[in-house]
Amino acid sequence: MLLATLLEGTLGDRLTDEALMERVVQRDAQALEQLYERHSRTVYSVLLRMTEQPASADELLQDVFLRLWNNASSYQATHGPLTPWLLTLARNIAVDRLRSKGERQRRQEYGMELPPEEAKNARIDEWVDQRRLAAEVRQRMARLSDAQRQALDLAYYKGLSHSEIASRLGEPLGTVKTWIRSAVLQLREEMGEET
Repeated sequence: MLLATLLEGTLGDRLTDEALMERVVQRDAQALEQLYERHSRTVYSVLLRMTEQPASADELLQDVFLRLWNNASSYQATHGPLTPWLLTLARNIAVDRLRSKGERQRRQEYGMELPPEEAKNARIDEWVDQRRLAAEVRQRMARLSDAQRQALDLAYYKGLSHSEIASRLGEPLGTVKTWIRSAVLQLREEMGEET
């Protein structure tokens, strides 16, 4: 019995995202903690880029993992890796917030916030990980066409709808949807190769 507990503790750190998600569905808080440790920096960086406010990004990060906890059963490993699912969840939550009148008004009234003190004192290994991840994302994005890259940027980082992107770019709605969908599929395929 003791050996099984010890083995589970040491192997728990090596569980796949899918195995951890199965445990989250069973309401295992330790599995959620492991997923948070594994993915929170990546999710936070996307939220920070979208909101441009560290406090808002922190708040949204908590919302993302709370929603993951409450809706873990909606994740289907057969549809792809957890990271894109989490980033889509984060993006959707951030877009909802950005589109709300209160958030827009708050951003106008207070402007951009200064980074929190703890961001200034971040551990070097976290900084290196973020830089490496950013470089990987830039490499993947560089493989996309200019149109795909621009459409993705407007959709995912600026929170514009497909119609708003089509209007801004002066392109038909169907063309914009095709650019975004093909870019997402290409990026998902590349991410799937590495996981």
